[in-house]
Amino acid sequence: MLKLADDLVFAKTGSHLDYLQEAILKGSLQAQTYSKIAEQQHLSKSHVRNTGSELWKILSEELKQDITKTSLRSVLESSRISQNQNKNNISFVGETVTVKESLTVNNLNICPRTPRSPTPSQNTQATSKNPCIDLTEAPTPNNFYDRASEESTLKQWILEAHTRLITIYGLSEIGKSALTLKLIEEIQTQFDYIIWKSLNNTPTFSTLQTELKQTFSQSQPTPLPTMIDYFRTHRCLIILDDLQNILKTGELAGEYLAEYQDYGQFIKQIATSSHQSCVILLSWEKLKQITTLEGENRPTRSLHLKGLGETAQEILKEKGLTDSEKWSELITLYQGHPSWLNIISSTILELFDGNVSPFLAERNNIYLGDIEPLLETHLERLSESEKKVSHWLAHQNEPVDISQKPTDSQLSQSEIWQAIESLGRRGLLEKVQKEARSRFFLNPVFQEYIKLNSNFLRGKHRDQD
Repeated sequence: MLKLADDLVFAKTGSHLDYLQEAILKGSLQAQTYSKIAEQQHLSKSHVRNTGSELWKILSEELKQDITKTSLRSVLESSRISQNQNKNNISFVGETVTVKESLTVNNLNICPRTPRSPTPSQNTQATSKNPCIDLTEAPTPNNFYDRASEESTLKQWILEAHTRLITIYGLSEIGKSALTLKLIEEIQTQFDYIIWKSLNNTPTFSTLQTELKQTFSQSQPTPLPTMIDYFRTHRCLIILDDLQNILKTGELAGEYLAEYQDYGQFIKQIATSSHQSCVILLSWEKLKQITTLEGENRPTRSLHLKGLGETAQEILKEKGLTDSEKWSELITLYQGHPSWLNIISSTILELFDGNVSPFLAERNNIYLGDIEPLLETHLERLSESEKKVSHWLAHQNEPVDISQKPTDSQLSQSEIWQAIESLGRRGLLEKVQKEARSRFFLNPVFQEYIKLNSNFLRGKHRDQD
């Protein structure tokens, strides 16, 4: 039935089913709702519904029958059985349509049936209406909150500045994946391939390269020698998620584990070679290597993703909290971090029936509660020098001028500056300008955690006294 539908669409439009049309067909044949299909494809329900309506119109005109989402299966089944060959030369074997093998649909994992001609490297227009998209390894975000500014910045970097390498870094569960999935929805027609690879299971670079080439081989019958050759021949968007899993812990941020050094060579090649593709790195921390590449004026950019700001009110509204005049204070207190606010909102519902005012009243410190495990996953990655500097910063009442070394510090000025720089790459520090000088302070939530845990410097994050 899919092959029949594909041939009908090709006869009408001159193009095969694109990834979304095929996903809608498969979902409809499985009696899925538009909402379910939209969720699986990380797209809006209205966009999926509109695409489906256009598809039913095309099929209706070709089969001379009125086709809707609900009648799709019966009409296609009837046409499949009754016809041996229709006016568009659709081939049948007995009563079974020969369907060419495609990738398994999960989140989204569909490749076009026929290869396209290579796109010229300087082409800045949309490359295809039906890119090969594999989001099998992408997470499914629970919610997406508006990040119009960040999304606009990323689109400008990719579509106008032709940035080859982008790092989106920030605290765990801050929304890096959700932002990237929303970005893909907006720019997908600009690429031939969009592939999401998770490094959660720490694949070697050799394994990653093999898996990428397998995806390319679905529509690229002749293998190319290197990944860069694919990036030059096609316009590709590759997302490498959970990059922090191949980085060292207990040392300064952004250094590769010994067995993953070849990732560094690959990333450098992406930034320094001429090609028409883009790689996005999603990580808790920024690679030390990226700072060097950015300093060389290469087409390399970094986005430090922070909290939601006032947009986070959507979370509090969804949770059913009251005292909306206090919401801004709550959001500021927890840095607009969506996951932290969801956790704290649940606490407020449980302890104060959703009333924000008594939760905020007469507090001498920031309540952490179930946020603590999330904080610990970051603090466990720190080097000894970062722990010492973090402890020092946590006990300062004002942002500090790091040109002045702490009187009781056992670290040299150079070690302090390196630790400050590393904490910044982890997204744990904020910088402000005061009296024409840069001053630094620790993320207030982490600051509170460190102040409350006297064993922090000894590597035991929970106070056991």
